[in-house]
Amino acid sequence: MKSQILSACGVALLLIACGNQQKSQYVVTANVGQDFNGKTAYIYDSFKGENIDSAVVANGIALFTNDFDNSTYAHIMIDDKSAADFFLTPDSISITEGIPEGGVLNKKNDEYWKQRMATIDEFNSLPDSIQKEKYSFFQNKLDSAENALMNDNMDNALGINLYLRQVRPETIAQLDSIINAHPVLKGNNILEKQRGALIAAEETSVGKKFKDFEVNYNDSTFRLSEVVGNGKYVLVDFWASWCGPCIRQTSVIKEILKEYGPKGLEVLGVAVWDEPEKTLQGIKDHDLPWRNVINAQNIPSDIYGFQGIPCIILFGPDGTILSRDQQGEELKADVAKAFESK
Repeated sequence: MKSQILSACGVALLLIACGNQQKSQYVVTANVGQDFNGKTAYIYDSFKGENIDSAVVANGIALFTNDFDNSTYAHIMIDDKSAADFFLTPDSISITEGIPEGGVLNKKNDEYWKQRMATIDEFNSLPDSIQKEKYSFFQNKLDSAENALMNDNMDNALGINLYLRQVRPETIAQLDSIINAHPVLKGNNILEKQRGALIAAEETSVGKKFKDFEVNYNDSTFRLSEVVGNGKYVLVDFWASWCGPCIRQTSVIKEILKEYGPKGLEVLGVAVWDEPEKTLQGIKDHDLPWRNVINAQNIPSDIYGFQGIPCIILFGPDGTILSRDQQGEELKADVAKAFESK
């Protein structure tokens, strides 16, 4: 009988202990402003590529509470736009005017950026003559601090995020090697997007046939097949008005068009990742004489797999890709080679 009483007490104590254990949770209080009252705000997990929590904004506040025993780089999303970027951990985190406070990783990140900016300010305070002499020293100091923070935090979202900022695999084999070296990156949405881009780039590399796409703007529809694959050489410039390297290449393309336009070359601009109004202003400001497709956004980059611009592709008369991702003199040489072989 005594053993039964002890057993019952043991069960009771165990239940009490279990009941007192607190699950890991986050509490995120995001002050997004009264204009968003009644709208739904989301926490978007950039590593998973999906929304993981939601809250209706009341009195300008979106309050999120949920079980969580991990870390990730997250965004507060409203109307598909980011209102804040932060590291989500099982902590109490407040966000005001897009600035997060609270959470061990947000604190580490804030301290790192304060030190980084102090180093940059120290460099900028030097006379120009000494800046030239000390540039490598200060750059190495910045790089060493970032690498140290990354290496010390590869088991959490802070280190992973820094690593992903540095890594840009050029092949599937390189990407797989990265994941094998850091298993924590397996299934990461950012790397999987890069995988998709690498596959798309390979499928539209030199020697492959063009892939068609469609862009709708102002009640009109453009298809790449209207221009490419119809018996002419076509140079397509994927660009944006805010992209400095894109604008610099327009002078190169103008030279190419001047020489090879009379020989049958057609130039087409396709504006990606840009606001239509800014694209139209850019066309005017830089006096671009060729046809431009407006508001293509991510459509071409998803199909052709380019992760940066400008991306300039030369298509042959049958739509075969003859040159890709070349600029300046290399681009001129590829166009010249194509016309020499006519």
